[in-house]
Amino acid sequence: MRVIDFRLRPPFGAFRDLIVFCDSARTARLSRGLGFDLAPSVQARSMDLLLSEMDAGSVKCGVITGRTDTVFGSVGNNVIEQVVAAYPGKFIGVAYIGPHNRKVAIEEIERAMASGFKGVVIEPGLAQPPMYLDDGRLYPIYAHLEDRKIPLVFMAGGNAGPDTTYSSPEHIDRVARDFPDLTIVSAHGNWPWVSQIIHICYRRPNVYLSPDMYLFGGLPGASDYINAANGFMADRFLFGSAYPVVPVDQAVREFLKFPLKDAVIDRVLYANAARLLGLD
Repeated sequence: MRVIDFRLRPPFGAFRDLIVFCDSARTARLSRGLGFDLAPSVQARSMDLLLSEMDAGSVKCGVITGRTDTVFGSVGNNVIEQVVAAYPGKFIGVAYIGPHNRKVAIEEIERAMASGFKGVVIEPGLAQPPMYLDDGRLYPIYAHLEDRKIPLVFMAGGNAGPDTTYSSPEHIDRVARDFPDLTIVSAHGNWPWVSQIIHICYRRPNVYLSPDMYLFGGLPGASDYINAANGFMADRFLFGSAYPVVPVDQAVREFLKFPLKDAVIDRVLYANAARLLGLD
């Protein structure tokens, strides 16, 4: 078995200053709510322990993203580059792009892709001030990504903005409609709007789903996500742990308890992400 974890934040450098590491009580509460305890690597803030936990879960590599000027803290793309360089083959960088200045954003996209990043993440609802995914000011950035065939990851579910309207799926639907050749990943799977985002994915073949942490703990909609993965989303469903909220190795074990068809397990755990990221 081989796994790519599509949402992982390692205890490295400035990542340790994100709210998920510095507010351990909050993260422990989120983890317990999903039926987990904090991983030893989180408690010790240890990269060595994380690598051991990844090996225990057959996780070949983790996809890491930055964020800057958001309510949850800041990690620049330079830190992602440091992680990727320090642990060759274990992590894949997806560059954070600020949404408010399109010229700066496009310059950073070009720099990041030339430096080996495999995609771009934008979190408009967490920026200051917040924006919706389909804000017209973002469209020049989306057009550039579409033209360059660069995958785009949205923070599109859970705490994606000041209120639940920022995770409401009509925003991602409009972007997918207006940029049909742009590959879009919904990180957090637009939870809790599960039925709606699955309907959108049925209509928009350029949208991928990565529900990550919202698959666990008996949360509403988990079975609908799995039904989609077993059906028309078999080639567009991505596994993610949302570490440090969910332990990497336990996330894999719990994921394999779902009634997944044998024919889709490798695709969901590895092949879909490898294809999307342009990996060998």
